Amino acid sequence: MSALPPTVDDREIWDAWLSMFKLPILNTAIAVELFPAISDKGLTTEDLAAQLKLDARALAMFLAALCDMGYVEKRLGKWQATSLARTWFHPDGKGNWSHFFDAMDRNEHLRSRLLESIRTGKRPASGTDERPVGWEQGTMPQEVAENIARFMQAHSQAPALGAARMPVWGEVTHLMDVGCGSGVYGIEIAKAWPDIAVTLMDLKEVAFEAGKYVAAAGIGDRVGTASVNMFTEEWPDGPDAHFFSNVFHDWSDETCADLAARSFAALPSGGRIFLNEILMNDDYTGPFHAAAFSLLMLTGTLGKQFSLAEFKVILEGAGFTDVSAQRTGGGYYSLVSARKP
Repeated sequence: MSALPPTVDDREIWDAWLSMFKLPILNTAIAVELFPAISDKGLTTEDLAAQLKLDARALAMFLAALCDMGYVEKRLGKWQATSLARTWFHPDGKGNWSHFFDAMDRNEHLRSRLLESIRTGKRPASGTDERPVGWEQGTMPQEVAENIARFMQAHSQAPALGAARMPVWGEVTHLMDVGCGSGVYGIEIAKAWPDIAVTLMDLKEVAFEAGKYVAAAGIGDRVGTASVNMFTEEWPDGPDAHFFSNVFHDWSDETCADLAARSFAALPSGGRIFLNEILMNDDYTGPFHAAAFSLLMLTGTLGKQFSLAEFKVILEGAGFTDVSAQRTGGGYYSLVSARKP
């Protein structure tokens, strides 16, 4: 057959997907008059948000993307427009391309969502991404769960293969994949490490779908499912490690802190927590793929992409220690880990 199996590196696919954000991000910055506000002096994210009446949390994500794109820079904690932005996107510039870019941007749906998010910091009321809504309600139609599992199975092939190669799994005896989706991560880890037991935990409808992928992989003797609402129900005892992939980025800082606390309470002493995510730079100067993915979270869910520094605050706040991160080789993903004393 002509199809090839997935590899651990899907960065070019991500680059193609997230490239759709570049023009809308620029046009949103132009619409809120961001570049002239920081052309003559530098401003912190908070001061810039106050001056332009924008949401600081959302603005930070836009600035990170614009920084990687070369339009703004951060010096001593303050943002300034670069010569590139001041030459081609300042409203008083002879070479101002703003009107042309506005006319050529056909992605009106994404533009409107980005503009609303930077102004209000809220998910647009017209949003169609139901991922967090189903989890908030504790249930979802089986067809929705099937679609989520199918999407995550394809979307997560490379990062799952990358995560499964990490040698830290040799220190784990029983891993619980929390918010598992199709179970692709837990399944790949179990396939790569035959001495590890895996529990795939999710809402009952999603756990049912994950069971299908376990059966197809032929590893039902070591991989089981648990139907649990991670926000309201007691977590299973037994696992010495909890694994979350693309879970924390769907939620607010407060909800992530709650999830970390629940994980800490359920783990034994010496237990580990793992977060598989695409990380922002600690100073929020990029990288673009993380910033653009963060804006996708902002316009479709309740969350954002976090930096390791932010995860350190959340995990240590729950009681974890030894917070660190390593790139997995699975595309742009990193594996954040911490330990319960």
